[in-house]
Amino acid sequence: MPQVLLIDDVGNKLGVVQTGQALQMARDKGLDLMEVAPNAQPPVCKICDFGKYKYEKKKKDHQARKKQVVVKIKEVQLRPQTEQHDLDYKFRNARQFLEDGDKVKVTLMFRGREVAYADQGYKMLKQMVELLKDVALIEAPPKLEGRKMIMVLGPAPKKPGQKSAAPKIP
Repeated sequence: MPQVLLIDDVGNKLGVVQTGQALQMARDKGLDLMEVAPNAQPPVCKICDFGKYKYEKKKKDHQARKKQVVVKIKEVQLRPQTEQHDLDYKFRNARQFLEDGDKVKVTLMFRGREVAYADQGYKMLKQMVELLKDVALIEAPPKLEGRKMIMVLGPAPKKPGQKSAAPKIP
């Protein structure tokens, strides 16, 4: 019959015992025998109340989820022919998203032969970064993927008394 290293309900090591004997000791106390480390030689088992263990684990997981921060990605879509007033409006929206702590994905869409003038797109995105340099950091620089130019901006860390450096676009 296999042997296990046994730990009692208080946390004291009882040493290496037969599996049947460990089960009997757990039953005598009205508790369960739980395998803690199955890959150890010999396997480690603990005498505990399994229902109480599951309850405490569930509460611990709930607390961990409560402290978790979910980062949202907002998207701002532009075209090379977008007029200045509309650009200002989009930039204001992007600034608000960044101030709220969300990431901003800027998508510049080209149609037809507009893709031949990708340098205009780079200029437009560079202008956007200049306007948002105090609240944004470039997480993914502008990259042309097919007929779309995509850039991802993240919120800049808020530290008192620190000047933000202007991010550079190639």
